Amino acid sequence: MPINSFENYPMSWKPAFDKNEKPIYKALARQLEQDILNGVLLPGTKLPPQRELADYLDLNLSTISKAFKVCELKGLLSASVGSGTFVSYDALSNAYLLEDTKPKHLIEMGATLPDNASYEPLLIQLKSMLQETDYDKWFGYGRAGESLWQKDAAIKLIRKSGFETTFDHILFANGGQNAIAATLASLCKPGDRIGVDNHTYPGLKTVAAMLSVQIVPIKSENYEMSPMSFEDACKNDNIKGIYLIPDYHNPTASFMSVENRKMIAAIAEKYNQFIIEDASYHLLNKKPFPAVASFAPEQVIYIASLSKTLAPGLRLAYLAVPSQFKESISKALYNINITVSPLLAELTARTIVSNQFEVIIEGHREQTIRRNQVVNRHLADYMCLGAETGIFRWLLLPGKITGAEFETLAAKQGVQVYAAERFVVGNSSPERAVRLSVCAPKTLEELEQGLMILKGLLNEFS
Repeated sequence: MPINSFENYPMSWKPAFDKNEKPIYKALARQLEQDILNGVLLPGTKLPPQRELADYLDLNLSTISKAFKVCELKGLLSASVGSGTFVSYDALSNAYLLEDTKPKHLIEMGATLPDNASYEPLLIQLKSMLQETDYDKWFGYGRAGESLWQKDAAIKLIRKSGFETTFDHILFANGGQNAIAATLASLCKPGDRIGVDNHTYPGLKTVAAMLSVQIVPIKSENYEMSPMSFEDACKNDNIKGIYLIPDYHNPTASFMSVENRKMIAAIAEKYNQFIIEDASYHLLNKKPFPAVASFAPEQVIYIASLSKTLAPGLRLAYLAVPSQFKESISKALYNINITVSPLLAELTARTIVSNQFEVIIEGHREQTIRRNQVVNRHLADYMCLGAETGIFRWLLLPGKITGAEFETLAAKQGVQVYAAERFVVGNSSPERAVRLSVCAPKTLEELEQGLMILKGLLNEFS
């Protein structure tokens, strides 16, 4: 026992580990990780101040700081100036939403999938391409200089999403997740910090953890990132940028107001912050709001992916990148991909330029509205947030049941939904909510069946 006695001192964590194991900070970090994963330290627990822990363990303060930093970079801890260090609420959550195999005997209402109405027109377009005499070019390497007309198609799609750009700002990626990974890899170093909403896209969380980039929750008001809190984070949290989903925010299904978009953009310009604007869902809206990028084009990396508007297997995304970031992001994309599939790039470009894309989008929209009407009918007695054109909803739970508990119970009854705990960031407290995917069930009948099961569970806790 150290000279200072802590026998009766109310410390939230009193680790016991082998100090002969070197280096000591790694041994302490392993013990901390084990205690979190084994439930000794619960999410939300405030850890002892580092100086007190150093006194208790008779170790240097720097040793404690290094151990905490190791766990912080893994997403297990969340530290904020003036508040202390906490076990992250998402330390134990599973952020990987798409499982290796489709869960058997479960109605899929977890993964955010569009309906499959676009598959047949894409197949017809693909068959036409493969009947051309020079079809073999779709199976070689694509080169950036050969894709100018495909960039024109990208500009046309992005314009429909609410942002005007030019071909010299366009880059291609193998899907939105790939674009996010390349952007973070090029703009951030290990240990850098970026701001996000309290609940955010799990794919951003997993990429950040892989790159040892820390994500900092920024407070929201009415499910919108607070511009005041963003500015405060610029001043006090040493962030380099932020990640946003302004339309059909994943998971809360909310929209950022035009006023807040302008304010967020102005703050990014003032403090030279980059913004990653994830526009995966923009085109679901018949009249999209102006993109954040339209108010700060030199600060925003705008990502328009096709998985939610055309087909999930169409792994292609367009990036509109400011000149100051273009070279570094272009190199990152090359190092990760070398190139995108010429076949998918050509298929997508032809679908857009022929205006078939607009027909497909309208078909998706009509199907989504019909499905949301079914949701509204079954869940009329509960708070189920989201627009009629959105492919997922945010269901607030009655009583005291948590999202994680409800997810487990729903799965036992045969329905897959995703709890707020999968989306929560750092020391933010997860909402008692689950995300419901409206279009993932194969048929309207399957959707109705899933909703009846969920309503039965909700009634038990009302």
